[in-house]
Amino acid sequence: MSNLFLRTLREDPADAEVPSHKLLVRGGFVRRAAPGIYTWLPLGKMVLDNVARIVHEEMAAIGGQEVLLPALLPKEFYEASGRWEEYGDTLFRLKDRKGADYLLGPTHEELFTLLVKGEYSSYKDFPVVLYQIQEKFRDEARPRAGVLRGREFHMKDSYSFDIDDEGLQASYEAHRAAYVRIFDRLGLEYVIVSATSGAMGGSASEEFLAVAPNGEDTFVRSTESDYAANVEAVAVPVPPALPVEGLPEAVVHHTPGTATIQTLVDFLNEAGTGRVYSEADTLKNLLVKTRAPGAEDWELLAIGLPGDRDVDLKRLEAALEPTEVALLDEADFAANPFLAKGYIGPRALLDNKVRYLVDPRVVTGTVWVTGADKTDHHVIDLVAGRDFTPDGTIDVAVVRDGDPSPDGHGTLYTARGIEIGHIFQLGRKYTDTFQVDALGADGKPKRVTMGSYGVGVSRAVACVVEQSHDDKGIVWPRAIAPADVHVVGTGKGEQIEEALRIGAELEARGLRVLVDDRKGVSPGVKFTDAELLGIPTGVIIGRGLKDGLVELRDRATGDREEVALTEIVDRTVAACRG
Repeated sequence: MSNLFLRTLREDPADAEVPSHKLLVRGGFVRRAAPGIYTWLPLGKMVLDNVARIVHEEMAAIGGQEVLLPALLPKEFYEASGRWEEYGDTLFRLKDRKGADYLLGPTHEELFTLLVKGEYSSYKDFPVVLYQIQEKFRDEARPRAGVLRGREFHMKDSYSFDIDDEGLQASYEAHRAAYVRIFDRLGLEYVIVSATSGAMGGSASEEFLAVAPNGEDTFVRSTESDYAANVEAVAVPVPPALPVEGLPEAVVHHTPGTATIQTLVDFLNEAGTGRVYSEADTLKNLLVKTRAPGAEDWELLAIGLPGDRDVDLKRLEAALEPTEVALLDEADFAANPFLAKGYIGPRALLDNKVRYLVDPRVVTGTVWVTGADKTDHHVIDLVAGRDFTPDGTIDVAVVRDGDPSPDGHGTLYTARGIEIGHIFQLGRKYTDTFQVDALGADGKPKRVTMGSYGVGVSRAVACVVEQSHDDKGIVWPRAIAPADVHVVGTGKGEQIEEALRIGAELEARGLRVLVDDRKGVSPGVKFTDAELLGIPTGVIIGRGLKDGLVELRDRATGDREEVALTEIVDRTVAACRG
């Protein structure tokens, strides 16, 4: 450590909110270069490499072959797939000196597809799995949480190419199993959830989420089954349609000062109608504006949902991706005077050809109280399928604890997680775009099918810290720790010399060793640094040396034991190798 490029910090960085950000900076593993951009220092690079090593080993076990593609990519490939526009502002775009357009790669489906097209042409060449570990770039609007959500990040992306759908399914299952082994070896607590494909495309996808209370992803699980899904992929069970015959006629009522759902319900219940109303009896209509990739003009979109529900903006964005979504502002309402703010109903929306999508629970025969398109007025007993017919459904309401599980077993409860892996069955989206065919066994061309599979290598480092730390610092799992043993010489002269000697013997026995041989640094500072750095096993050479004793420590359990100097190497090797 006297020569190690390392400075630990006693205070948390001012912009840090989550434990991994605080501890990776304080421990000298990373340093901020710019918003969302981090330098990996020697100890951090060791951890990053250890995660990558595990990924390499498990990819090799399923026949993956490593390549390295450029990070600087020409526009035309992404333009051909539509993602030059679909990715919107998240792409880093640039021009060369001749004015040609380029981007910094966020992911590499297009280039991998073209690579295989250029090399392989027969069914005998398949299946093939290619992968890389490389820097990726996304222009996050709000980079935060250190390396958890950065603008430049270290990622493993792999791609399977098969001659038929059965082959794709086999490749997908092989990757899924490899990911389970990877995250098990990292010591992470994680869940596998159904997910949406988004701009990646494809027919099926699953996410691997590290369980973390401050995670940005919300997922749900069932109380009575193994159902699990990202909230963006939850499908609300659709109730059966009801008969409309014999239902009361819709009537408009004067309802002054009821621009919110709560004031409307209070008014109705105080009006002596003979009925008790709840928020769930009302139909809330939310207006947003949407813009397709590459389009200049915005279009209105109305979403109707029960008044006891709110729209989950992340679910809405996922449902409409790659279309851009924004809430209306006052200028939008002024430009569309038929929108009676706080009193919007289906009639004005449909009469003015505003696309109107409703929650799946708004089925034919359901009866609602909703806006009458006139300030201080609502319509009561408006019946779906009789008095209005929406343009379709959209499942974007907030998913709540206690909602029925989509698989019909139990109810849902929510938790938070951090995405560490995502696997996709892409199918033929990209091979159709680039016309990738291979000659089949029957002599006829067959369109190749693809899978895409990502692991956030740098994000995995942060996720481990999120799950494995205490109030003193990081507690690294041995598999990815920067060293197996931290040997601390606490005093001067003989103690430091003995620490160096023991460190050399441990290294000769095949262990990775960090020795604190710093002179002029107090024992208290050395102990604090050792706990912050979080190396699994500690050997402390202190005052007991005069009696032939040293201390063996376990960082995870906090256990301490005095060991004879003559036995410390053997005991340490045994502790490290279990």
